[in-house]
Amino acid sequence: MGISLILKIAGIGLIVGVACQILQKNGRDEQATFVTVAGVIIAMLMLVNEISGLFSALKSAFGL
Repeated sequence: MGISLILKIAGIGLIVGVACQILQKNGRDEQATFVTVAGVIIAMLMLVNEISGLFSALKSAFGL
């Protein structure tokens, strides 16, 4: 896994947070919601490979 994945997700969080604040200040609440949802989806897609690796490691450890 490593620290690079954590830093990437933190970077996505910062960018999404700033974008949402800017959009909300300009009265575009719907777009701010879409940006938030898109940020969550991007972060989850980045985690899918790591979760898959975890499950395969557990499967091999328990001999399933």
